[in-house]
This record gives sequence, C-alpha cells and structure tokens, in this order.
Amino acid sequence: MKQSVNVAVALGVLAATLASVSAGGAQPEAKFVVTSWAVGPDGKLPVEFTCDGAGRSPSIKWTEPPIGTTSFAVVMHHVPGPGDTHVYWVLYDIPGDVRALGAGMEGVGVRGVNTVNGRAEYAPPCSKGPGEKVYTVTVYALKARPDITGDGARVTREELLEAIKDRTMAAAELRTVYSRGGVGRAVGGGAAGAVGAAIGVALAMKRRKKKAAERAAGA
Repeated sequence: MKQSVNVAVALGVLAATLASVSAGGAQPEAKFVVTSWAVGPDGKLPVEFTCDGAGRSPSIKWTEPPIGTTSFAVVMHHVPGPGDTHVYWVLYDIPGDVRALGAGMEGVGVRGVNTVNGRAEYAPPCSKGPGEKVYTVTVYALKARPDITGDGARVTREELLEAIKDRTMAAAELRTVYSRGGVGRAVGGGAAGAVGAAIGVALAMKRRKKKAAERAAGA
C-alpha cells in the first residue's frame, strides 16, 4: 500500500513538472555570455589588440541571445578614473544571426567613433602609466535596430547607449586586463610601439631569470 502511494505521489509531481514546463514556468532563460578565443582564464588581453602590437580589434563570440533579438551592438571602454571614460570600439547594426566577430573583422555592422582619435574605427588600447588596466567589451542584444539619426558613422558610445536603452534585451560583459610591460609612458604605435614592447619583454625575462636563480639557490 505504501509503495502504491509513493508511486502515485511521484507521478503527480512528474505531471505537475511537465505542466509547468509546457506553460514555460520551469525553463529559465539561458544567461547571455560573451567570451573570446584570444582571452584566457586570466583575462589578459593579448598584445596584438593593443597599440604595442598589430592594433586589431579582438575576436569575440557570444551565446544564443534572447528570443526576439534582431541585432547586436558592441562597445569597448576603459574607466581610468571617476567621470572619465575612454572608448575604443563602437559597433552596431550587427545582424541578429551573427554569433562571433573575428580578429580585425571588417564589413560587419556600422562603426561609431572612438574617443582616442575621434574616428569611426577600432582604436587599440594605449593607456599611460604602469600596472594593469581594465578594458571592458560589452555586447548588447537588441529587439530592434537603434534609432540613429544623422551620420551613423559619427555615433558616440553615449549616443548609442541612449538609442538602445529601451531596445536592449540582454547585455554581456567581457572584462580584460592589459599591462604595458612596466613602461610608464605612452610609446604609441609603429617603431616606438615596438621599442616599448621589446622593453617590456626584456624586463619580464629579467624577472623570470631572477626568480629561477633564487629557486636554484634555495634548492
């Protein structure tokens, strides 16, 4: 008798669960996430995406967006201090069936302007001062295209965020960090950038050799 009751209770729970699933009550929406093939678990932004390297826009990919998403927008920024925001990448009108952007990809979406040189292009991070800086890439899943008036290629991050604030279904952030190899000044691109990168590599090698010598001495 007790076994029959347990079976009946189990069947009742199963029926209730199936009914809830059918009604959509037990299927939480999957979280919207953005990642990058180039960024490891430590969050380090590879040098090729900065002014010390090739200066290409980073490769990113994202998970399935909420149902009803028709387009995406991407922004990359850095906050060096209160009230100050540096914008490196503004891209919108990315088709809703896109799930990734390759490194340095062109011809997808519409580029807005960065705050580094005021151009409608990706501006590689080149922040001054030593130590790690945080650069955040945000992908916005939109239910409708942004209502942009005027010259779309002159859109700033602030204007884009204002245009999508009522159209954003989900947003995902990828926080990356980059340190300019201990170089305490901006060295720019080109030959100067190569010199800065070489100095950073030399300093890193020196530190590794010193640590290896200390371990050998203590063995």
